[in-house]
Amino acid sequence: MIRVRLVGNAGIGTQDHQRDMYAPAFARHPAFVVTDDADAEVVSVAVALEERASVIEREIRAGRHVLADKPLAATASECEHLATLAAAHGVVVVPALHQRLGGALRSARAAVRAGRIGLPWNVQCDFVVAGGDPAPAELLNLGIYPIDIVCDLLGLGVTRVQATGGPLDTLLLDHEHGVTSTIVCGRIPALRDVPPGGLALHRYRISGSHGVLVVDATRPALQVRTADGSSAAWTGPGTVDALLDVLAAGVRTGRAELGPLDAVRAQRVVEAARQSMTSGRGVMLDALR
Repeated sequence: MIRVRLVGNAGIGTQDHQRDMYAPAFARHPAFVVTDDADAEVVSVAVALEERASVIEREIRAGRHVLADKPLAATASECEHLATLAAAHGVVVVPALHQRLGGALRSARAAVRAGRIGLPWNVQCDFVVAGGDPAPAELLNLGIYPIDIVCDLLGLGVTRVQATGGPLDTLLLDHEHGVTSTIVCGRIPALRDVPPGGLALHRYRISGSHGVLVVDATRPALQVRTADGSSAAWTGPGTVDALLDVLAAGVRTGRAELGPLDAVRAQRVVEAARQSMTSGRGVMLDALR
């Protein structure tokens, strides 16, 4: 069993992902046991964002593997620093970009990478949360997920960002090789059939030279209807459970499917989008795959 120690119960705004997501997932995962031991091999870090980079750095320097609540750190430069440290100390740092691990998106990634739709040229994404408590930095809080997913689907870095803000933020991304993507993300008022803070829309339309792939990333699921309303329930393990599979494999092998460079890539795009919203112009980026 891999021993894991839980550090912190803070997030962006009122979020407590440690209590609501990671602790229950660790408790039911067969590879982990939660402990208070200071020398546990793994730490799950969910401290306030302004403290997150320094806490993770301390654990890396102590030789511990890290599961980090998203975002990994407050800035892209802090994420880069943590990536360099993790490589130097030979530990895995897994940022909680777990939405990409859903079954539909894993299948979509495999299909795109296998050329099932030919050469991709555009991705359209809707990532819309209904209800819940708004965070002080919603683009960083919510937008980081679809940005990571689109880059992972394509395997291509982002070279330019144009963005507009509003109740729903719109990001127009240029990728390498002339591929483009459009991401609409944000939060809307509560809906009857969506749990507070749940995903009202999570879908992708991937256009290629030889076909189009449409993905509803809330599937596979079943609809649960009661007198109070209806909601969706996963029919198998959720994305947080899959995240812990990634972490366990990383601890065993020394290399994880998700790492701090994924956080760097997504956070660079978020920062460029904020800059574009302020200036009204597109922002160029050095592509990071």
